[in-house]
Amino acid sequence: MLMIDLLKEFEFDLKIRNYSKQTILTYNYNVIQFINYLNDQHQITDIEDISSLHIKKFIQYHLQIGNKASYINTIIKSLRSFYVYLIQEEYISFNILSKIKLLKEDKTIIKTFTDQEVSKMIESYDFKNFLNARNKVIVAMFADTGIRMSELINLQSDLVHDTTMNIFGKGAKWRFVPISLILKKYMIRYERIKQSYFINKRLEHANYFLSRSGRPLTGVQIENIVRRAGRDADVRQEIRCSPHTLRHYAIQSNLRNGLDLYSCSKIAGHENIQVTKRYLEGLESEKIIDMASKSSPLMNMK
Repeated sequence: MLMIDLLKEFEFDLKIRNYSKQTILTYNYNVIQFINYLNDQHQITDIEDISSLHIKKFIQYHLQIGNKASYINTIIKSLRSFYVYLIQEEYISFNILSKIKLLKEDKTIIKTFTDQEVSKMIESYDFKNFLNARNKVIVAMFADTGIRMSELINLQSDLVHDTTMNIFGKGAKWRFVPISLILKKYMIRYERIKQSYFINKRLEHANYFLSRSGRPLTGVQIENIVRRAGRDADVRQEIRCSPHTLRHYAIQSNLRNGLDLYSCSKIAGHENIQVTKRYLEGLESEKIIDMASKSSPLMNMK
């Protein structure tokens, strides 16, 4: 059976299972890469003609053109999901991806904002009008909760409570994220300004954050909001001013301030605790030592 036809079925199955649009696009793009490679390099289009050797040659091809291990691993994971679907639907009887291991990735130190930079970024917006108030709370929410940009975009007003938010996150999983007292103070003020701004307008969308016309925000709009805040706060040039960097800041700050790995992993919506551990590598040695001294069992005995 043709690979391209099976990919269409796989994509439809992902939609049924409520995968995010971005995840579906990523899986689709990566599998199409493999399909095109097989067609161009080996003249193969049928699923039954593919062997594990073809997978290995595909990986080798990406290494030769200079792609990083992390990028190639994303492709391998996409192909794994595709082949799991093919096994489940009984299109194939053997999963050739089962013996293909992920490449060893170079450890990257996650660098993010300082407390002072984040404070200035939040202060770069005020409460003088709806757009400024909205932008201020967006930056503050990223920095305080560490939610993903897609989660912020899709956040519904009725899922925001007094002390928590109900977040629909990666992998179609729900989780509760705490709202600090300071963030709640900002949110109450924003909600009042938002209500006044839209008082004579009929809203068709219930998103917590809306554009001036009452529509959900786009990723580009939010990236521009964060980028402008970073520019106004004179953030260091080596730091990328993005929602994802603010997520890094929130997670690292929680760990630095003493939140345990398990709780931090749950709040961040990480698939497993190993992902959260990577953020510890971004903390300077002296900060880790300081954290350890404060959490010393003997020092905390009563």
